[in-house]
Amino acid sequence: MPNPVVNKASTEWKGELFTGSGTTSLDTSGTATFDVAWKSRGEESGGTTTPEELIAAAHATCYAMQLSNMLKENGTPPTALDTSAAVTFVAGTGITGIELTVSGTVEGIDAGTFDEIARKAKETCPVSQALSAVEITLSDVRLA
Repeated sequence: MPNPVVNKASTEWKGELFTGSGTTSLDTSGTATFDVAWKSRGEESGGTTTPEELIAAAHATCYAMQLSNMLKENGTPPTALDTSAAVTFVAGTGITGIELTVSGTVEGIDAGTFDEIARKAKETCPVSQALSAVEITLSDVRLA
């Protein structure tokens, strides 16, 4: 049985929601600390990060890893994959959807097979599964 791996992050928040702010830290790796504030989350993007941006980063990373492994299992390991995730947040409603895109450089595969594997990877990616309460779409799949 594989060892469970636990990763940690933390946030220090000061003040109330609309005028307060904080910092979010990637505690396990120690590689980054990000400023967070409501304005970037609920009013206009930019300036500080948001939970949704962090979710998008996690989802794009997990999806790239899952697709890479599935392509290898198909006998067509990728040379490169460029994945992105866009997480939509509506104040008062919450996260309303996630849109994934992928462009890949993969030798020996046709566009149809790449599309099929990319869609299966979306369904089996652990982060996709964890976020399945919202609609996750794969809108742009293409070979580079």
